[in-house]
Amino acid sequence: MKAQVLLPKVFNFSFTYNCKQNSLRPGNFVEVPFGKKKEVGVVWPGKSTNLKNIKIKNINKKINSFMLDQKLIKFMDWFAKYNMVPLGLVLKMSIGNSQNFIYKKDKDFDQTQKKTKKLNLNEEQKVALNFLNSVNNRFDVSVLQGTTGSGKTLVYFERIKKIINQKKQALVLLPEIFLTNEFKSRFLDFFGFEPAIWHSKITPKNKRIIWKGIINNKIKLVVGARSSLLLPFKKLGIIIVDEEHDASYKQDEGVVYHARDMAVSRAFFEKIPVHLVTSIPSIETFNNIQSKKFRHFKIHKRYNDYPLPKTKIINLNIKKIKNSFIAEETVELVKSFLNKNEQVLFFLNRRGYAPYLICKKCGYKQTCTNCSMYLTFHKTKNKAICHHCSFEKEISKNCKDGEHCDFVMYGPGVEKIFEEVYKIFPLNKVEIFSSDYMKKKDQTKSLFDKIKNNKVDILIGTQMISKGFNFPKLNCIVVIDADFSGRGYDLRTTEKNIQLYHQLSGRAGRFSSESLIIYQTLSPEDATLNELIKNNSEELLKNELVSRKKNFLPPFTRLIALIVSAKFHSLSIEGAREIKNHLKKINEIEVMGPVDSPFLKIKKKFRSRLLIRFNGKSLIQKKITKLLNTLKISNKIKLTVDVDPVNFG
Repeated sequence: MKAQVLLPKVFNFSFTYNCKQNSLRPGNFVEVPFGKKKEVGVVWPGKSTNLKNIKIKNINKKINSFMLDQKLIKFMDWFAKYNMVPLGLVLKMSIGNSQNFIYKKDKDFDQTQKKTKKLNLNEEQKVALNFLNSVNNRFDVSVLQGTTGSGKTLVYFERIKKIINQKKQALVLLPEIFLTNEFKSRFLDFFGFEPAIWHSKITPKNKRIIWKGIINNKIKLVVGARSSLLLPFKKLGIIIVDEEHDASYKQDEGVVYHARDMAVSRAFFEKIPVHLVTSIPSIETFNNIQSKKFRHFKIHKRYNDYPLPKTKIINLNIKKIKNSFIAEETVELVKSFLNKNEQVLFFLNRRGYAPYLICKKCGYKQTCTNCSMYLTFHKTKNKAICHHCSFEKEISKNCKDGEHCDFVMYGPGVEKIFEEVYKIFPLNKVEIFSSDYMKKKDQTKSLFDKIKNNKVDILIGTQMISKGFNFPKLNCIVVIDADFSGRGYDLRTTEKNIQLYHQLSGRAGRFSSESLIIYQTLSPEDATLNELIKNNSEELLKNELVSRKKNFLPPFTRLIALIVSAKFHSLSIEGAREIKNHLKKINEIEVMGPVDSPFLKIKKKFRSRLLIRFNGKSLIQKKITKLLNTLKISNKIKLTVDVDPVNFG
């Protein structure tokens, strides 16, 4: 008897082995010889190939304690085809280094219930819960939308509790790793036990413990980032995608996929409900709501009936700023909140001190040697840093007169704003809330504790502060530069701005009847800004859909990006042209390009792009994959496939 075994490696096919056991079934874990090593693989569905003149090796043994569910196997097969990635890599995402998982003994993950806090739903939340519960245990996609601070989390907690009481497992997806610790305490308060946290930064030992608990149905609840989606749940009962609109759900390196979309697909294969939770839906989700493909419920009020922040536009063309990026009127408004012992956030989505360094004598710009990017000056390190490859350099270069360049810094980053704020408000405690300052778990926790214990008066924050944090005393937000213009390569600029600034405004006034968001801008008449102030995001999304449809853009068409990278520009563009010539054989697609990527060079590799557009009514990826597999692509170039691209850099 022969069996097909899939290995967690870069292969798109399984291997044939001899099998002495009649009891082997697809999904069984087995140990097999592979080269000179022993590997753990999974028995995979499919007929054995007729191999002539090849010695077929025997399966060493069956590993009895573990088995992949058949529904997961079907999903993984579809996942690989849809995203055009090797099936073996998809398996690796699910079972990881299974040899460690299987052969090492660890204590079970403890989810013993302890004391819980009694949290009551208001009337609107109760209606929302009934809406979610109405689908029972069948496949269904429901969108739970609510303004920030409306208590969406509490609603889906109650929904999860019902699933757990049915002896099933629950998965909650979060867009960012740093959000998991914030959620951990909230889960503990409600459920009386800690959720299993899953992301790339947890230790190998914890991964082993959690993985075993999941596949054996001993772990009831998992909170994780993108990678948790392919974990081998034994009895998955529900998937929650929190902040479904967040672009971080798109994996851009390695196996490229969109976790939100794949969550919906896994729920389909599992025949279970999936709930998409958001304050402002993504354009794809909004379109599915409009076309009645997804069910939708909106919570209109904040949990304690506190109002949304008032808004104030400060026209920087009129309000003169003297050697500062903070208007005088802004300063006076901020003082009024600080005088009441309330916290203030200055928001600017730029890390470092200054995004551009240009010599005023010779015009030289500090650029990365590895990437076609300007370097950002970080004053705390006294270095210019590339935010794409982490390259660092001292800022010194000989100018045309033989002396060092005299660099001028253009545009502020959070470090510059920190410097200005510290000068304006010298008696107040100021902290920066940015990834550069929160790289370690202890640093993050320490800052959270300071904020919650009112030991911080003013925060200087980047985009990461807009996501899922609850600061009770934060009642004033200043947007340093409310510029809603976008980069030409990003078709999602309007959508992202709507989501970002709605989320941001929701950080303020969660426990106050009086809060304010200040928009400093050079474009006070901007349509997006003014619709946001009216809290009319739905109208903005409808207008965006009209524009997308008119220009044959997603969600009305489908896109696949092919990125060809090489050491030399000529190789990347020539490779892209060759691929395009072959793709012309497929009639159902339109191939655009090749063009240089807006980010032409990243990590010493030049990048050229092709864009495939099609109607999406059939799984065209199969044809494209088959054709690409017939090509003899030079080993001097690398091809990356991005199905349903989010960014176009």
